[in-house]
Amino acid sequence: MNPELIARTMQHAQKYLDSLATRPVRESATQAELVAMLGGPLPEEGEDPIATIDRLASAGEVGTVACSGPRYFGFVIGGSVPAAQAADWLTTTWDQNAGLYVISPVNSVAEDVSAQWLLDILGLPATASVGYVTGGQAANLTSLAAARNELLRRVGWDVEQAGLQGAPKIHVVTSAESHVTIFNALRILGIGANTPKRVPADAQGRMIAGELRKVLATCDGPTIICAQAGNVNSGAFDPLDEIADIARLHGAWLHVDGAFGLWAAVSPKLRHFVRGIEKADSWALDAHKWLNVPYDSGIAIVAHSEAHRRAFASMASYLQPSSDKRDPHEWAPEFSRRARGLAVWAAMRSLGRSGIRAMIERSCEQARLFAELLSQDSRVKILNEVVLNQTVVRFGDSDQLTAAVIERVQQDGTCWLSGTHWQGKGAMRISVSNWMTTEEDVRRSCAAILKALDAAARKAGAP
Repeated sequence: MNPELIARTMQHAQKYLDSLATRPVRESATQAELVAMLGGPLPEEGEDPIATIDRLASAGEVGTVACSGPRYFGFVIGGSVPAAQAADWLTTTWDQNAGLYVISPVNSVAEDVSAQWLLDILGLPATASVGYVTGGQAANLTSLAAARNELLRRVGWDVEQAGLQGAPKIHVVTSAESHVTIFNALRILGIGANTPKRVPADAQGRMIAGELRKVLATCDGPTIICAQAGNVNSGAFDPLDEIADIARLHGAWLHVDGAFGLWAAVSPKLRHFVRGIEKADSWALDAHKWLNVPYDSGIAIVAHSEAHRRAFASMASYLQPSSDKRDPHEWAPEFSRRARGLAVWAAMRSLGRSGIRAMIERSCEQARLFAELLSQDSRVKILNEVVLNQTVVRFGDSDQLTAAVIERVQQDGTCWLSGTHWQGKGAMRISVSNWMTTEEDVRRSCAAILKALDAAARKAGAP
């Protein structure tokens, strides 16, 4: 590798990282401007690599949204702690195919070690298996594939060999508030996005356990229950302990979508929300969301390791499987893939138990501070119980005014917040999950939100 190219790339990267705390959070170029910078016909002759990187960095300077910075509160998007980001650079440098131990021993061991750390810190069974996948969507898909295959095996159907045609029906029960990725996973798995029976949820988005019993009474075969740890809007938790007991009585497979909420298990202050989580059969989480590692870090965990492995293990004469070592492809849909375990290992090692706990608790405190500061204005209503890192806000009890405030905040660039619909009403959703966010970032963002409210209200003629 050209040392000058490495140095130039590092300069661009350092400049961007140094600007994260102060740069506008929104992009500052239009699509047309970015196309002009990056587009045009593919040149006949290749460009000098340094010139190519300079061109890309110039486009990135104006065309990126600072979603890894301290005032990005849209969706549930974390940043990247320094050690994890550095490990990700090494991951790219080493360029390992992480499918087999024989190709990448260092990733295999890093996955094994970090998997045991994860199971321990989350309070999950030490015998569970762990697959490193792309994100929360893939983690749900992987866990539900293991559930589908195992439930059919228990009733005498080998879906790995026979497929789904003619297979016994699998009942799927979800919450009315289940995340869209659950339904995407069911669609991909051939079960169908529209087949689940939905259990009503309460005003905070929590599945109502009594209603679950009624729905299960209509399920007379293999059944998967999908519960939720951390509602994507309110942050609320389904009553997992009660749901787990109900699932066991019915003989159902319980899957918990805990993309970000599962991290509550690391905090003594928050752990009660996930009481009974260890009784589930599978879990999905996203290490990018709240462990703050770079993207491509979903994690699928399955209590029944053989069912997990049967769903994904590949056999071929040219492979060199390891009988006593981890072959990562056996626990995920992909074979050739990035060495994901390295960044997760680095994040956990550098933060330690106390650092992970402090990061989670700090985000929750900041979400409560958002609610406290914004609710001091009589025009602002907080729609949810702020139990985790999510704050749902409405302005003037008006969809139109709320949408106008969101648009103005996004255009301003001080912070970035997303819109949503909650309990039939338009709302602003504030998600706090970045290790860099400070109390000052929250106060500065609240000031920008209220300034946008003032401007939107004046334009609308509201008091």
